Amino acid sequence: MFDLLEADEAGLVDEIARLERVKAAAAAAQARVTAALVQRRRAAEAAAGIPRRKQLRGLASEVGLARRDSPHRGGRHLGFATALVFEMPYTLAALECGALSEWRATLIVRESACLSIEDRRTLDAELCADIAGLAGMGDKRITAAAKTIAYRLDPQAVVERAAKAAAERTVTIRPAPDAMAYLTVLLPVAQGVGVYAACKRAADTTFDGRTRGQIMADTLVERVTGRPAEAPTDIAVNLVLTDDTLLAGHPEPAHLDNYGPIPAAIARQLITHAVADQRSKTTLRRLYRRPAPGALIAMESRARHFPTTLARFITLRDHTCRTPYCNAPIRHTDHAQPHHHRGPTSAHNGLGACEHCNYTKESPGWQVTTTTTENGTHTAQFITPTGHHYHSTAPPPPTPKTLTLSRIATHITINLHPYKAA
Repeated sequence: MFDLLEADEAGLVDEIARLERVKAAAAAAQARVTAALVQRRRAAEAAAGIPRRKQLRGLASEVGLARRDSPHRGGRHLGFATALVFEMPYTLAALECGALSEWRATLIVRESACLSIEDRRTLDAELCADIAGLAGMGDKRITAAAKTIAYRLDPQAVVERAAKAAAERTVTIRPAPDAMAYLTVLLPVAQGVGVYAACKRAADTTFDGRTRGQIMADTLVERVTGRPAEAPTDIAVNLVLTDDTLLAGHPEPAHLDNYGPIPAAIARQLITHAVADQRSKTTLRRLYRRPAPGALIAMESRARHFPTTLARFITLRDHTCRTPYCNAPIRHTDHAQPHHHRGPTSAHNGLGACEHCNYTKESPGWQVTTTTTENGTHTAQFITPTGHHYHSTAPPPPTPKTLTLSRIATHITINLHPYKAA
C-alpha cells in the first residue's frame, strides 16, 4: 500500500509512473475481454442462423454502456479491441507493459485501418516489436511513424482512404465554458486551409482594437451568416426559462436547446435582441411542471407518430438522447414500448433518441421501459441482451424561485425566429 505521507517527491513521481502503467495494462485487459465478448456473441448468433452482416448489432452500445461511454465511443472501443487482439499483437504487448498509453495505441490502430490484415501486421511489427524504440515518442511522432509505414506498404489504400474521408465532412457544436461554444468543422485539407487563410487574411488587414483571434472569429460568423457578427443570429432557437428569470430578474439559469444551461442574464439578452430586431419574431409557449421535483407534466396522443407539439415537449424535457452516457442530439421521438406492442404515443412512453440508439433498441434482446413517479420524475430503464440494467432520468427544467401558485407550475418556452436574409 503506497503511503502518501511517507513518500518523498521522487517516490510520488515513481507512483505516478506506476499508476500510468497500471492504467495501460487495464486498457489491454479490457481489450482482451472485449474481443472475447465479440467472439462469444458472433458464435452464438451464427449458431442461431443470423447472417454475418446482421451479427453484432447493438454490441457497440452494450460496450459503451459497460464503459459508461456513448454508443459512438463504444463502437470505437469495439474496433480498437478486435484490431489489437486479432491483428496487432506487438501493439497490444506494448500497451500491456505500459510502453504505450491507450490513446497512443488507438492512434496506431487508426492509422493502420485502411491496410489489409497482412500489411497491418507488418506495420505492427515494424513500429512496436522493439518496445525500447517507443520511448520518448509523443502523439505526433507515433502518428507520423504509423502513417509513413502505412503509405510505404500500400500507398493506394492510403490515397483511397483520403478520398473517402471527404464524404465525412461535417459541422458539430459542443458547449464551452462561460456561455461559449466550440464549433468544429471537418473539411478536406485544401478547404480547411483555405477557410483558415481567409480568416487570417482578414486579421492581417484589420486594425480596430480587436485581437487577431476576435477578428478571425467575427469574420467566420459574418461570412457564414451574411450579417455582422454582433447582429442576432439568423436561426430559430428554443430557450426554456422560468417566468421569474424572464420577468423578475432572478438568476436561475435558462436552458438553450442543443447547447445546455446558460446564465439568466445572457438568456434575457437573447430575448431582448430578438424583440428589438423588427426582422425577428418571438413566440411564447408555456410548459407546466409539478411543484416539488420540477418535472414537466405529460401530454398524450392516440396517433402512431408523435404530433409536433408532443415531440417538441419530449425534446425539451429530455435535452439529448436518453440512452445513458449518450449525449447525441435528439433525431427521433421514439416509443419506449413499441407501438406495435400497444405502446401508447404519450410523453410517458416517449423518449428522445438519436438515430443510432433508436435502431439499436430494436435489436433482439433489448428492452426499454419507462416509469413516471407521482411527483412527475421520468425515468427510462434499458435492459441489454446480457441482462444488464441501466437507467437515465430526464433532467429537471429550470426551477422558479418564487413559489406562488401562479408561477410554480409555469415555464415559458421562448422560440426565437429571426428573419433570414436572402
